[in-house]
Amino acid sequence: MNLFNVYPLFNINPVKAQGSFLWDDKGQQYLDFYGGHAVISIGHNHPHYQKTLKEQLDKISFYSNSVQNELQTELAEKLGRISGYEDYSLFLCNSGAEANENALKLASFHNGKSKVVYFSGSFHGRTSAAVSVTDNPKIVAPVNYDERFIRSEWNNTGQLEDIFEKEGTEISSVIIEGIQGVGGVMIPDAAFLMRIKELCQQYDAVLILDEVQSGYGRSGYFFAHQEYGIQPDLITTAKGMGNGFPIGGVLIHPEFQATNGLLGTTFGGNHLACAAAIAVLDVMKDENLMENARIMGDYIEEKIKMLPHIRSIRRKGLMIGIELDRDCAEVRSRLLYDHHIFTGNSNDKAVLRILPALNIKKEETDLFINALKTVLEGLTTEAAKALTH
Repeated sequence: MNLFNVYPLFNINPVKAQGSFLWDDKGQQYLDFYGGHAVISIGHNHPHYQKTLKEQLDKISFYSNSVQNELQTELAEKLGRISGYEDYSLFLCNSGAEANENALKLASFHNGKSKVVYFSGSFHGRTSAAVSVTDNPKIVAPVNYDERFIRSEWNNTGQLEDIFEKEGTEISSVIIEGIQGVGGVMIPDAAFLMRIKELCQQYDAVLILDEVQSGYGRSGYFFAHQEYGIQPDLITTAKGMGNGFPIGGVLIHPEFQATNGLLGTTFGGNHLACAAAIAVLDVMKDENLMENARIMGDYIEEKIKMLPHIRSIRRKGLMIGIELDRDCAEVRSRLLYDHHIFTGNSNDKAVLRILPALNIKKEETDLFINALKTVLEGLTTEAAKALTH
């Protein structure tokens, strides 16, 4: 049997990881400035994370949600405290897409309505409803398409108001990312978010904040939307939540009432997943990683903002989009193969996406900064030589 070939793969086979570094099967070291799509929040194989998982393996790794699991309670309490959402409830699942599926379903159960507003550039997952609110027709199969999902332009308040005026009585929810990641690190205007909240309140619609990539301290706040002082009805999270162990969750406003069987999952909130997520929160708190995200993000931007070929830098904390004056593919390739640094891209081909671990150190950021400087200045030199020949 062969693998179903859906991923374009780099010819690199990582076999070891520690902190912000990876090593391949040939012994080559790489600096990880992408964290596997923002998953590695506290660094690879953090000692506390390793210890917690190993100790849990010696006890019990899994049982279903038909029994008590005190780790779920501990996780919910710690997440409530660090995020500031202590009065919310937590539903645990396995991924960001699954979190968004459950949030969309819960919203519809809550108000009995069926239409959903989403935004241009969005990415909410690849499963049934989640992909229907993802702005990429290439991954929306005919079975996923439905006119109940309404697309509105990013940061376009007027269009959103028009949609609510026309469809408001049927709109169940609005789903928006705290910061668009796949869309190219697009940051919502504060006034736009405020207006979404107002319209949701006016029309009895549920506001869902997808913080799968922008949450868990990446922006310098626990959730990116907290910078603007708004309170969503539902918040979805995953990626950095487990530092590589699959786990996701929905934070649920207290006005939502749970009933037996309303939501469900086989693997969600299992013992190992909870142990991983608890370890992440412990490290974030003990090592002040949200503050480090702000400091290191500021430092990176300050050092690279005057480099050639950079048009703009879109950033909150350590969620960084570097917009170039060209397709970023060549720059990304040179960083990887010449300087052994992992970076990311986005649906905007000009945007180089940077998502290092939240405990990245200054000397590690300097490796990236110097490499990017070399690559971008090299492009300038090559262009100058081409003009003289």
